[in-house]
Amino acid sequence: MVAAFVLRGLYRARPALSFPPADLLWAPRRGHRLTPADDELYQRTRISLLQRESSHAMYIDSYSSRGFVVNGNRVHGPCALLPHSVVQWNVGSHQDITEESFSLFWMLEPRIEIVVVGTGDRTERLQSQVLRAMRQRGIAVEVQDTPNACATFNFLCHEGRVTGAALIPPPGGTVYTSLAQAAEGATRN
Repeated sequence: MVAAFVLRGLYRARPALSFPPADLLWAPRRGHRLTPADDELYQRTRISLLQRESSHAMYIDSYSSRGFVVNGNRVHGPCALLPHSVVQWNVGSHQDITEESFSLFWMLEPRIEIVVVGTGDRTERLQSQVLRAMRQRGIAVEVQDTPNACATFNFLCHEGRVTGAALIPPPGGTVYTSLAQAAEGATRN
């Protein structure tokens, strides 16, 4: 009760405006709709689009133990994703990855900045001479388990980076895992 009297006293003691509110400059309010006359007051803004987003960007929709779905197309087994194409990749496991199996990534123009490698259900070490060969050619290599490699590849492509991926399907059952469903499950946990 005492607090109510104190607050009421502070409200009444606030300084009064020296000029009536009608004399304040007009500003648009939340419910205000702009009319052509208002638009002229704020001066029009023109935007020039320098580069449109590529509608041909590669995205991994989902993965399973059998392969991947890339841009709606099913790819069986290990695959290499290049900026505008998908090819079968002739490796069985991370131990089969050699300089020769990575050669397609350094022969491309424009040059690939980074290759994301998915090694199955676990992150595995690649041979040091393979990593050194890629580094000498100016290509970064990110080695991850396949589910994380798929997400990283999608993120880098969305950023507009020139990215490649070398993916080995994770072993296991034939469960079809959508990346969108995996992301929703991760946010719930």
